[in-house]
Amino acid sequence: MSKQFHEVRDPIHAFVRLSTNERKVLNSRPLQRLRYIHQLALTYLVYPGATHRRFEHSLGVMELATRIFDVVTHQANLTDEMRNLLPEVTNDRDRLYWRDVLRMAALCHDIGHLPFSHAAEKELLPAGWKHEQLTAAIIRDGELGDILYNKMKLQPDDVIKLALGQKDAHNLDFSTWETILAQIIVGDAFGADRMDYLLRDSHHAGVAYGRFDHYRLIDTLRILPSPPAGEQEQTPGDDETEEAGDETEPSFQEPALGIQEGGLHTAEALMLARYFMFSQLYFHPIRRIYDIHLKDFLKQWLPDGRYSTGVAEHLRMTDSKVIDGFLKAAQDTGVPGHDPARRIAQREHFNRIYQRHPDDIKITSEPGQAVFEAAKQKFGEENVRWDRQPPKGGAPDFPVQSNDGRIASSMAISETLNRLPVPSFDYVFVEPTLHNKALNWIQTKRKDILESQEEEDHEKAQ
Repeated sequence: MSKQFHEVRDPIHAFVRLSTNERKVLNSRPLQRLRYIHQLALTYLVYPGATHRRFEHSLGVMELATRIFDVVTHQANLTDEMRNLLPEVTNDRDRLYWRDVLRMAALCHDIGHLPFSHAAEKELLPAGWKHEQLTAAIIRDGELGDILYNKMKLQPDDVIKLALGQKDAHNLDFSTWETILAQIIVGDAFGADRMDYLLRDSHHAGVAYGRFDHYRLIDTLRILPSPPAGEQEQTPGDDETEEAGDETEPSFQEPALGIQEGGLHTAEALMLARYFMFSQLYFHPIRRIYDIHLKDFLKQWLPDGRYSTGVAEHLRMTDSKVIDGFLKAAQDTGVPGHDPARRIAQREHFNRIYQRHPDDIKITSEPGQAVFEAAKQKFGEENVRWDRQPPKGGAPDFPVQSNDGRIASSMAISETLNRLPVPSFDYVFVEPTLHNKALNWIQTKRKDILESQEEEDHEKAQ
């Protein structure tokens, strides 16, 4: 008789346990392929310990998503209002079905990732394609679809909804319940995907930035009504003005994943961890330039300069195949992609000559672009690269349940979240033999370059 449960050792969560059918999913080709997809692309060339893969991350997301589900659907943690609105949490059969769906969605959420994950996805898939579409196609595919549907009795489209969320499964209809479950995996505020990658990347890279008290955070998560629409617009210290005698209750909003007031500081720590990890690790300039060299190599090495969107070809394409390709190309000048491959293999990456400075923004709104365009004219287009991530978004808003039971917007009560910086960068790189010359040039010409750009922008605006 086979074991009912199977254990996998994990450096972050100690043990991850799976049923026999879940282990069949884990042993399937789409999941096993993730053993050969680095979680952080070529980051190991900067942080040598960052060699972990999407495989163990997927196990970690399943573990955390399950913990969150068990907490927020526990009867003691639900109000009568939520029980009435979400009948699935009071029906044991429905609850257990969706628990299984959630676990498989969490386990499978990354199976569509290309080699080296996000390093070159946007420019190397056909227009309109994202890795999430490949994930959906693989979940419906023969091997995985057969296990989910025939052996586990799960609807593949239910798994797809929770694995991708409304944004990337917009062709499917979501119930309120399904929307909340998708938030557990890929939500901006408390998604298990985000929690695990921060903890795991921090551990393997050997940095402390990504750590936060996820035990306390998960224990205080709840399904809560969103605050009334106007409340999100308040900031700490806003005066609340109500007409005398007006006892009308605020209108009910759609429920969402929120937190008890006692866990708010751990939520703030999560958001700060994300900011520091992006600022210090994910946006590290050498990490970024290696991504650019990898993208340049793949554009020349791949057939037609793009990845295939066919499931069979996707499952054959791994980091190992790409590494073998760029190591061979690095040694042979006749192989497509030789130059960027050589730069990766021999660590001859382009060097940074410019990073956005607050003083430069006072002169022109796009200083990095101005330096890039001038550097191309000075040193040749083939010798210069520009990499930019503008500030966008901010801390996500979520409901917070105060000790007296009232619901408020996190942005209305958390000064920390209101002041949370948004990570961004603006880098210009140059071929290493030109580095010193370029540094001297930018030091003497920076102001002229930026002022010239500002004059050009001003003329265009008139």
